[in-house]
Amino acid sequence: MMRKLGTISVTAAITAAMVILYFEFNSPAGPPREAPSPLPAASAAPRVEALSEAEQVIIRIYREVSPAVVHITSTAVGYDFFFNQIPQRGTGSGFIINEQGYIVTNNHVVEDTQSLEVTLASGKKIPARLVGRDPNNDLAVIKIDAPGEKLQAARLGNSEQLQIGQITIAIGNPFGLDRTVTTGVVSSLKRTLRAPNGREIRNIIQTDAAINPGNSGGPLLNSRGEVIGINTAIFSPTGGSVGIGFAIPVDTAKRLVPELISKGRVSHPWLGVRGVNVTRELSRRLKLPSEHGVLVMQVEPRSPAAQAGLRGGDRRVPVGNMVLLLGGDLIVGIDGQKVENNDKLVAYLDDHKRVGQTVELEIIRQDQRLKLSAILGEQPEEQRS
Repeated sequence: MMRKLGTISVTAAITAAMVILYFEFNSPAGPPREAPSPLPAASAAPRVEALSEAEQVIIRIYREVSPAVVHITSTAVGYDFFFNQIPQRGTGSGFIINEQGYIVTNNHVVEDTQSLEVTLASGKKIPARLVGRDPNNDLAVIKIDAPGEKLQAARLGNSEQLQIGQITIAIGNPFGLDRTVTTGVVSSLKRTLRAPNGREIRNIIQTDAAINPGNSGGPLLNSRGEVIGINTAIFSPTGGSVGIGFAIPVDTAKRLVPELISKGRVSHPWLGVRGVNVTRELSRRLKLPSEHGVLVMQVEPRSPAAQAGLRGGDRRVPVGNMVLLLGGDLIVGIDGQKVENNDKLVAYLDDHKRVGQTVELEIIRQDQRLKLSAILGEQPEEQRS
């Protein structure tokens, strides 16, 4: 916003200037001369004791945690116009979680790469190997072989008790600038975010600590220096930070990382249906018997849903700008709980069920309510990537 400055009369200004010059240059001693003042003494470097308490906390945490933050460089193979192979490099962040050299980062930092290299805080570069990844939650674990006494691990906190307004500290490598620290607060909690494979990531932490490309996989810390999240994405119309960053809660990582280390993947329970979410508008247009649920369009062959007897659609009907397969079952409940949409159905399976367990589905088939039992399988590899 532009501000207008006040003005004075030009004539008055000239008159005042002439009066001042007259008295200065017509005085017996001539214009007054002041003795040159000595230059101010250089101020001493500020002592830590002179810093504010908040500054001291950030300095301490940075010194304690930054040695555990690593710079990850990934190399993938691309092709030019003539189909010649060209190496393509990407960068991201990660943090060491134990003396065995395991490092947590984002799946999108390491997926589809041919080689990985980790740069430690000391500047030493070490080859790394992929241990496991979970595209559904954008998490991955890689490993380096290095003497344990030379590795510093970050301390994992908890994300369940976070409150909006808490201080957050992010350390990472934005745009390749090693171990950059930014600060902010927890802006919001329990956000949802879409993983690159389309699955919904829940309980996401929103922060206004500056996060930029290259921060992905780095730690989000609390004022005790504990990891509370893994920085994963930003909302930005320009590609740079606008103060809306997202982090995967550390409780999710603590639950999944042991399985990634032991198995290389996370076993997500799987039902095997493809459907469309039922809304009030869709229910009205199709004259469905419910205003919520998942309208099954396809049932995967030999899936738990197929073995339980669920049916998909059998006729194509244009609805707005979509073509739907209608005539299939409508899932409205699971284990006595209401199914609002497909995301809620998947969330229930991930949070409360394991592969091999049984669920009871409540469905509506041609205006008749039925209950079917299904033994959950494991999500296929092709649906995880």
